[in-house]
Amino acid sequence: MPADPVSRLAERVGAGVTLERPGDPEHGDYATNAALKLAGARRQAPRELAAELVETAQSLTEVERAEIAGPGFVNLFLTDTWFAGALRAILDSGESFGGGWAEPKQRIQVEMVSANPTGPITVASARNGAYGDSVARLLAFAGHEVEREYYYNDAGAQMDRFRESVEAARRGEELPEDGYRGDYLNDLAALPGDPVPATLQRIETSLERFRIHFDSWVRQSELEQRLPEFLPRLDTYEKDGALWARSSAYGDEEDRVLIRSDGGTPTYRAADVVYLVDKLDRGFDRAIYVLGADHHGTRNWYAAIARMLGYDPERVEVLLYQLVHLTKGGETSKMSKRRGDVVFLDDFVDEIGLDAARWYL
Repeated sequence: MPADPVSRLAERVGAGVTLERPGDPEHGDYATNAALKLAGARRQAPRELAAELVETAQSLTEVERAEIAGPGFVNLFLTDTWFAGALRAILDSGESFGGGWAEPKQRIQVEMVSANPTGPITVASARNGAYGDSVARLLAFAGHEVEREYYYNDAGAQMDRFRESVEAARRGEELPEDGYRGDYLNDLAALPGDPVPATLQRIETSLERFRIHFDSWVRQSELEQRLPEFLPRLDTYEKDGALWARSSAYGDEEDRVLIRSDGGTPTYRAADVVYLVDKLDRGFDRAIYVLGADHHGTRNWYAAIARMLGYDPERVEVLLYQLVHLTKGGETSKMSKRRGDVVFLDDFVDEIGLDAARWYL
C-alpha cells in the first residue's frame, strides 16, 4: 500500500484515482479527473462514473463532503481529523517522508570532483561536488544504494610540475616557470616527503566540511598498471606512431589516442578504459560521471568504450553542468591554480557560509 496519506486516500476512493491539489481552494482540498480518464474503458459517461466516486468518497470518514464539477471532475473536502493524521504520518516518517519511490532500486556510483591533488580544493572543483552530491542525495532519497567516489591522478607531467614546485619552495629557489604558485606551497614545503598525501588529506577535510563524504578514492596510476590486459580487447589501430581507439565506430564523436607516439605513455583516455571496467565489474548498475561543460566533447566516450568491451552502455551516464564565474565588488574573478590566483573552497565558505556556498555553487 502507498506510504503517504494522500496516496492511501486516493486508493480508497477508487482504483486508478490520483489526487491533486486544485489551484482554487473553492474546488476542494484535493481533486481528481479519474472519471474523465476512466470513462472510456468503463463504458460509462464521465459524470455517471464521477457520481460513483463521489458516493464512495462520502462514505469515508476522512471526507467531509465530495462534489462533481464540470464534465466529470470530483472535488474532495477533507476533515480536520485527516489533516491531523497526515501531519502525524509526515512527522513520524522524519527525513524519509516522500522517499523510497525508485523501482527497481539500483546500486549507483557517482564519481565527482576528481580534481588532481595539486593544491587545496578550489571553488571550481567544489561546484562539481555540490552538483554531484545533490544528485547522489536525490538518488539515495529515491531508494537507490549510492556510493560517491573520487578519482585522482597522482602521476604524470602535471603532478611532476607540482612536486617540482614544492621542492623549489623547500630549497628557497625560484619556482619553475610552468610550475604552481600560491602561499599554500610554503605550507607544503614545510612538511617532509611527497606533498601529494598531505594535499589529498586537505582536500578530503575541505570536502567533509562541505558536507561531501567520499566512500572511496581511486588512483589513476594504479589503474594504468592494468592497461596491458585491456588493450587486446579494444578495437584499435596505429596512426602517426600512436595507438588509437576506433571509438567513432561505437558512438563517440571521434577516435581517441590511447598510447602516445612520444615515448609510448598512456593518455588519460587510456586510464578511462580501465576505470570504466573497474566500476562496472564492481557491480554497479549505473556509473555516473559528473563533468563540467568543458568535457562536452568526450561525453560519448565512456558509453563507446562500454559498447566496445561488451558492456551495456545504458549503465553509463554522463552529467554535464555549466561553469560559472565568481564576482567580487562587481568584478569577475579569473582563476588559475597554476598562476596562484584561485579562490579556495575553505576561504569561500569562511566568507559566505556553508549553506550559501553549496546553494551558490
